[in-house]
Amino acid sequence: MATSGARGGQLGGLRQWWGVLAGVLLIAAWVHAAAGPAVVIVLSAAVFFWSFFQAPMPCGAPVRGRPDGCRNNAYGLLLGCHIRQHRWQKLKMLIVRRQVRVFCAGLFSDGKAVVVTLAGLGSFVSGLVALVPGVIVH
Repeated sequence: MATSGARGGQLGGLRQWWGVLAGVLLIAAWVHAAAGPAVVIVLSAAVFFWSFFQAPMPCGAPVRGRPDGCRNNAYGLLLGCHIRQHRWQKLKMLIVRRQVRVFCAGLFSDGKAVVVTLAGLGSFVSGLVALVPGVIVH
């Protein structure tokens, strides 16, 4: 078996983008009424999990001397990079009142962050609508 790219394996770097496929399937599940609410809920949960914990993104943790934060590779909107302090800083940004604005600004910092943020929020709303019947008037 030949390896492809630096990541190796048959899928290469596509393994980290499985949430996009789940998002496309979620949209298709909403378009086809034959897919029941259970399918929509499972796909919504998968896209939500991917965008908040596994989507490839820049870290964005506050760093001295850099107004845009850490630029190391990280996973998801809530997790930092390989530096332990950055993981805690990102989670702390949600709790400390003064830093919530900085965290929210980082959600829309570049194109990749916007797509992942909108996918996470959309999947959350999608799961909520599928769980609570009668929210959408047919």
